[in-house]
Amino acid sequence: MLIHCCKCNQKVEARLTCGTEIYPHRYDLRELPFWKCDTCKNFVGCHHKTNNRTQPLGCIPCKEIKNARQHIHKILDPLWQSKRHKRKDIYALLSEKLGWKYHTAKIRTIEEARAIYSLIRNEYYAKKS
Repeated sequence: MLIHCCKCNQKVEARLTCGTEIYPHRYDLRELPFWKCDTCKNFVGCHHKTNNRTQPLGCIPCKEIKNARQHIHKILDPLWQSKRHKRKDIYALLSEKLGWKYHTAKIRTIEEARAIYSLIRNEYYAKKS
């Protein structure tokens, strides 16, 4: 399957593999599907709980992008988990502001991640006068 790889900065012919290869020490993940870029060895998980269990979650992130996505989730998830905001409303606002259907797994660059992080901080954490 052709999937954008953040490290290679292009669409690559990713290889479908399983958790045994990706996380050999994680017995609980051994049966889960993953798409792997054999050039840089990075990978992305799949929507394994859906009818299309090998549908990639997004693009293949490098370590830096993975870390940036985690930082975004640290400020994004508490907003809807606290029930102060609905998750769908947050994602709709981000989609509108960004001009594309937002999902954290679609973030491809550090610049994009920084812009999204700032947007979330400004929209939900900045003191409104």
